[in-house]
Amino acid sequence: QVQLVESGGGLVQAGGSLRLSCAASGRTFTDYTMAWFRQAQGKEREFVAAISQSGGTINYADSTKGRFTISRDNAKNTAYLQMYSLKPEDTAVYICAASLETTHAMKNPYGSHIWGQGTQVTVSS
Repeated sequence: QVQLVESGGGLVQAGGSLRLSCAASGRTFTDYTMAWFRQAQGKEREFVAAISQSGGTINYADSTKGRFTISRDNAKNTAYLQMYSLKPEDTAVYICAASLETTHAMKNPYGSHIWGQGTQVTVSS
């Protein structure tokens, strides 16, 4: 199966931007739907965005729609999450996931996905 490594997290001021990357290795990247989740301290994990194998289907959580953009570069075996207009409430560990399911099915934050280790994003006010 595929292995996932996230990068790009850090500390940013409110209103700022960050781009997260999720590098995949192992099994064929284009077999997988990719998604991002986040988990704030003391809270449940929540779905952020998902993108289909070809990139033709994308789903966003209502809380991030219009501010976050998910994309993938199949030639580089990498998925991305571009985040704009960040708010303190976006502070969380952001976790990349891969699955053979559809983007809709990947909305389940406790599904049997393949998970990365996560990268911390902290937004200061």
